[in-house]
Amino acid sequence: MTAVAARTADGISPLALLGDGVRLGAGGVVEDFCSVGRHGPTDAATVIGAGATIRSHTVLYAGNTIGERFATGHHVLIREHNRIGDDVSVGSLSVVEHDVAMGDRVRIHSHCFIPEFSVLEDDAWLGPRVTVTNAPFPRCPDVSRCMAGVRIGQAARIGANVTILPGVHIGARALVGAGAVVTKDVAPGAVVIGTPARQVKTIDELACPVGLDHRPYEE
Repeated sequence: MTAVAARTADGISPLALLGDGVRLGAGGVVEDFCSVGRHGPTDAATVIGAGATIRSHTVLYAGNTIGERFATGHHVLIREHNRIGDDVSVGSLSVVEHDVAMGDRVRIHSHCFIPEFSVLEDDAWLGPRVTVTNAPFPRCPDVSRCMAGVRIGQAARIGANVTILPGVHIGARALVGAGAVVTKDVAPGAVVIGTPARQVKTIDELACPVGLDHRPYEE
């Protein structure tokens, strides 16, 4: 363990701690009471690209590879062996378990839970308190042998308080309405709502409610 106070990088609080294997890119900010690279496989490198902002009380395990301009809110927990792209943000009080893959420009709002083996493709957007699950048979004594992470497709939008069941694939540009429980795959470009979630229209059928010329989800 190495105290950040012994390091010379600008923007790193003396009240934060970094493990010996941490490689933080230029211009990174690590705020008070953060712990980076000090838990999990501490012999593994933790690589964070340039321009990161890691806000107070965040715990980031060792063994992660993270792109440029990464940002967290406060009190975020991120486990080990994740692969995270550029321009990704994880909101306050969210949890990301291990072996998760995120593309570029993924946005995770506050109080979200992303379990192991999940895949979030480029531009995926998760509203507050989204819960993703990955245990199809949680009472099984060998539950860890059949974990099934979800896949959230490119530019898909997941509304607040949505729950997504194990192994579900949300297609590209799909929209899941707030409070839905998603029990099966969602087609690309579909709009789904309810419990269980059902398709009610497509993204191409949505119009701007205030009369702007562009459609809300056009490329």
